[in-house]
Amino acid sequence: MEAPAAPRSPVEPEAAQNVVDIVVGSPGAMTDLGRRLAGLLRAGDLVMLSGELGAGKTTLTRGLGEGLGVRGAVTSPTFVIARVHPSLAGGPPLVHVDAYRLGGGLDEMEDLDLDVSLPESVVVVEWGEGKVEELTDDRLHVRIHRAVGDTSDEVRHVTVTGTGSRWAAADLGTLAG
Repeated sequence: MEAPAAPRSPVEPEAAQNVVDIVVGSPGAMTDLGRRLAGLLRAGDLVMLSGELGAGKTTLTRGLGEGLGVRGAVTSPTFVIARVHPSLAGGPPLVHVDAYRLGGGLDEMEDLDLDVSLPESVVVVEWGEGKVEELTDDRLHVRIHRAVGDTSDEVRHVTVTGTGSRWAAADLGTLAG
């Protein structure tokens, strides 16, 4: 069950321009959040996902893929680093990257040619914090927080931060469902 959340003031005033907090109560609700997020995305958008192992980054991306109408099952690209899912609906392809095993910053990411893919794709990078910010001034950062340790708690606290002019006036409050 998701609790509605209103946009709040930016956490980092010099960079963050639009922030919303969302409580997600189940994996299905995380997939639904991804579907809603897909409705805000267009070619050229960069989405960075961060959170603990098992927080729901791939589940959110699966919902994004459903919302964008892409081909192929969206699964974790941990061992292949990146997967491209072409659109079946005439929209942009989804490029799904898992940067967990990549130690360097943008230099190491250059081998993936994300700068070439970005203008015509929606690029989602799990574990991208500190690695892909230089690709564009306009990006979404989705932070997923969950209880850690021996717990069956499925509640996630999601903070979506839109940075740059692309996201300044976007209605991120619609993500709260």
